Amino acid sequence: MTLRNTVFGVIAGVALVGPAWAKPVIGEAAPSFSLSGADGRTHALSDYKGKVVVLEWHNPECPFVKKHYEAGNLPKQQADAVAGGAVWLTINSGAPGKQGVLDVAAANAWKTKSKAASSAYLFDPQGGAGRAYAAKTTPHLYVIDAEGVLRYAGGIDSIASADKADIGKATQYVPQVLSELAAGQPVSVGSSEPYGCSIKYGS
Repeated sequence: MTLRNTVFGVIAGVALVGPAWAKPVIGEAAPSFSLSGADGRTHALSDYKGKVVVLEWHNPECPFVKKHYEAGNLPKQQADAVAGGAVWLTINSGAPGKQGVLDVAAANAWKTKSKAASSAYLFDPQGGAGRAYAAKTTPHLYVIDAEGVLRYAGGIDSIASADKADIGKATQYVPQVLSELAAGQPVSVGSSEPYGCSIKYGS
């Protein structure tokens, strides 16, 4: 049985089709999901068929996340991606009561304060979406092409550090992947090791 058959189900907050920690495969269909957003809407991956989608796992209290937001790196990547026609979804898979979990008001306040430019901030309190993607850290980034195929999974960049000074020295993987997809070129780096804080899943 292929991953497409075991994992490509709809995740509605808690429901998950297939093994909880099955790892999605680059070049195969990305796991589908449906999650509520801080904008009051429900967002399903299927809503964005025909568009490139970036997924970013998030914990506002993680030092590695703070590095990329305080330096303006993630807001710029988000704004550039959205301006180029992509959809950028920020996902919080922390369980209730865990570090970095936000409610709607706090998520919207955080987006304003951090100048985030993502398309939507989504809540995954049961961890179904995170587990479907085998998301491990914050940040953990994924790029899905317009056909719904996973093209990148991994770290935000090539230098695993919490030092803002390293951003300019590092390869920023998502902009690179988006540029290659837009040019019709093969993705040169389809996966990398993510770094950051562990996602605070529930049991």
